[in-house]
Amino acid sequence: MKIGIIGKSNTGKTTFFSAATLVDAEISNRIFTTIKPNKGAAYVRTKCPCKALGVRCNSQNSKCIGGTRLVPVELIDIAGLVPGAHDGKGLGNQFLSDIMEASALIHVVDVSGSTDENGNPIAPGTRDPEEDIKFLEKEIDYWILGILKKIRLSYRVDVKDIIPVIYKQLSGLNIKEENVKQAVNATGISHKSGDDEMLEFISLLRKKNKPMVIAANKIDVEPQAPRNYEKIKSFSIPCSAEAELALRRAADNNIVDYVPGAGDFKIIGDVDEKRKKALDFIRKIMDKYGSTGVQQCIDKAVFSLLEMIIVYPVADAHRYTDKKGNVLPDAYLLKKGSTAIDLAYAVHEDIGKKFIAATDCRTGKNIGASHPLQDGDIVSIKSGR
Repeated sequence: MKIGIIGKSNTGKTTFFSAATLVDAEISNRIFTTIKPNKGAAYVRTKCPCKALGVRCNSQNSKCIGGTRLVPVELIDIAGLVPGAHDGKGLGNQFLSDIMEASALIHVVDVSGSTDENGNPIAPGTRDPEEDIKFLEKEIDYWILGILKKIRLSYRVDVKDIIPVIYKQLSGLNIKEENVKQAVNATGISHKSGDDEMLEFISLLRKKNKPMVIAANKIDVEPQAPRNYEKIKSFSIPCSAEAELALRRAADNNIVDYVPGAGDFKIIGDVDEKRKKALDFIRKIMDKYGSTGVQQCIDKAVFSLLEMIIVYPVADAHRYTDKKGNVLPDAYLLKKGSTAIDLAYAVHEDIGKKFIAATDCRTGKNIGASHPLQDGDIVSIKSGR
């Protein structure tokens, strides 16, 4: 699973990426600092079953910190967008192609309004962040429209053929055929549809296939950011990527005790007066908004938009261990509605092919291949040789 971090230059995209992954990517206020996408592992959070079961985890493919299970996902920090990207301006074609790798998108918006449409620094409050949101969506939609125009729908296909033809044209963009079908049926487009009707179809398709979280970044810039945030708070998450990055680095250096996404932290190392003031400032942000917002954006993308659940496969249904004795060793992200056989295949193709039965370790009941799994399930799979 890949989550794309997108936006224009100088909104804090790469700071967000570094805060989530601790990958040392170059951060500056120059346009196009990011050219080739940065890639790294971030995590989604969930409550680990260990405390409720009274056991201590030996997590292998993920982490358990104080009863919080952190499951890895891939983040991609994509080059900044400029106006006219759909016509190839700036790094437009590369940007728009790169985002199609992602299953979901986090749009990092400068909520303080201190960068113009090209990403150049300006006085805080000068730019309306709502314009940035509309601008990015428009660039994506017009780029896809340009691709669809190449098949000359109005000349080559009729109504019966439009779904497979559109899907074939867009299949290289990691777009699902079912989403194409749903969007065609919802908008009623045909081979006679004009640009406006096609853009309505594309907008719906984008929302279905590339769901997006809005990260209202630079929320700590007073008073402009809080004021602008009020306009978009119903559909965005307040965020301070700089604060999160500072906390993650401090935790990595044993200066603070901090779990990503938490609403507070504890100072455990020696800090001078300057650092203490910086940490006090971060704490005020967290007190006001509940967190730095970075982890919340990732969690929302995975759990709410992509509708994923976390399931724990084990070998021993009573001890919750794998064959080596590791307790609750692995946590797998699966699509909501996945079944026991889906989990078996996720663990290993051979286990899926030789699936016999499974056990719900919490209830002790046997479950079949088609049994739908729930978030937090612990499942022991039995397979043939």
